[in-house]
Amino acid sequence: MKLLEKHVRRFTKAKRHGVIKQVLRAKSIATQGELAEVLRGEGIDATQATLSRDLAELGVLRVSRPQGAVYELDAVNARATPLLGELGENILWLADNESMVVLRTRPGMASAVALAIDNARLTECLGTLAGDDTIFATPSRGVPSRRLAQQIRNLFGREIP
Repeated sequence: MKLLEKHVRRFTKAKRHGVIKQVLRAKSIATQGELAEVLRGEGIDATQATLSRDLAELGVLRVSRPQGAVYELDAVNARATPLLGELGENILWLADNESMVVLRTRPGMASAVALAIDNARLTECLGTLAGDDTIFATPSRGVPSRRLAQQIRNLFGREIP
């Protein structure tokens, strides 16, 4: 009996994950309560703790957008989030040396661009430091700065001079 119950829970979790993915790709969801409500409409009852674990397992990020913070499944995909491409238009120049990547932005835009890089959670990036129009991005241990520079270009979906 316990084996059957375990199997049913696994199936339910897989179904719940599938529905969560569909919902997040179809509409903006701002809170776990809102997500729980949508899932109930689909016949799936889930607690906040369960949804919190599900979102972490699916790699869902809470991303700041002009309309407010929302959950996004594909936050690092520039094609899935055209705002990253638009934000990338503020990057004027990018260069790297053996230890870091430096980006120049339009005045006042460095913090927004650095936040997008940080929110993307690139494994190649240890972190960013932003001023008004300059960003320093440090590669993770053992990662060549040239590789981090390319990942940043890919993130914004464009060739940056």
